[in-house]
Amino acid sequence: APRIAAMAARRSADEMRDRVVLGEFGVRNVHTTDFPGNYPGYEDAWDQRRFEEAFRVDVIREEEDTLEFDMVGIDAAIANAFRRILLAEVPTMAVEKVFVYNNTSIVQDEILAHRLGLIPIRADPRLFEYRNQGDQEGTEIDTLQFQLKIKCKRNPQAAKESSDPDELYFNHKVYSKHMTWVPLGNQTDLFPDADFRPVHDDILIALLRPGQEIDVLMHCVKGIGKDHAKFSPVATASYRLLPDITLLQPVEDEAAETLQKCFSPGVIEIQNINGKKVARVANARLDTFSREVFRHEGLKNLVRLARVRNHYIFSVESTGILPPDVLVSEAIKILMGKCQRFLNELDSVPME
Repeated sequence: APRIAAMAARRSADEMRDRVVLGEFGVRNVHTTDFPGNYPGYEDAWDQRRFEEAFRVDVIREEEDTLEFDMVGIDAAIANAFRRILLAEVPTMAVEKVFVYNNTSIVQDEILAHRLGLIPIRADPRLFEYRNQGDQEGTEIDTLQFQLKIKCKRNPQAAKESSDPDELYFNHKVYSKHMTWVPLGNQTDLFPDADFRPVHDDILIALLRPGQEIDVLMHCVKGIGKDHAKFSPVATASYRLLPDITLLQPVEDEAAETLQKCFSPGVIEIQNINGKKVARVANARLDTFSREVFRHEGLKNLVRLARVRNHYIFSVESTGILPPDVLVSEAIKILMGKCQRFLNELDSVPME
């Protein structure tokens, strides 16, 4: 009996260490556990060799602007650090100053400037320096200049009875494609094959009517999302824990079909075994954990819903300025820089 009790205790400790359990009325085991002495009988001090054996990164899906990858074997604090660095500390170039020479459109100057600031600019921020505090004039190493000059005119060839603005007027829609790069200083020599422009050509900036015009000059500078959201390089960066669904006993026939409907499509599949329909977990990763199964009295005690505590599924969606894999590697470099700065501080402060 003592051996059975010891094994049960160890099993429950294993579950607490490895799984976050989703119950009907709350979530269990959410606290951080990776420090020594948390569980009797476990050697939980951090060990580099053990970490390197357990840690891995798997790229699941890589498309033009989205990247989904698994990071296994880390603590929530590290996962969160990556996410927040991606959102707020990886630099990009964005419009910071707008010099308005003429704006007779119905969009006020400050609204126009704000809209221009939010347009993602395809320019590698690693080619530029940060602009010094208090510098009014930009230089070729820290500033990109764009011009937007456009005037709306009537179309004399338009049909008399037409009411379509696309036929009646020329240039009545101002798009991001109308922004043109104006090289500063020796930028034509610095970037001979550069193609600095907005990421998307079809972002609508303003609508004009005949006689109205916009003539502005823009200065793009390097910045980070902490200062303003327009500098954030990602549309979204999020992570979730890998779902883990266990059937505690066989679920058959009608119960199996009800169970299948409780989860996202593709999570539970129904197999035909000796003429019986039997449910089995096909792909827990697809589940969104609506916890629908807890509404069924007969099913809620047959399933254990959990998440794997150290398996993070990251999804990073870039705004198109840099590819998402570059963003992730830049975020890693920034975190390494933070760690190095912290170590330098520790070295430089004399101990009492």
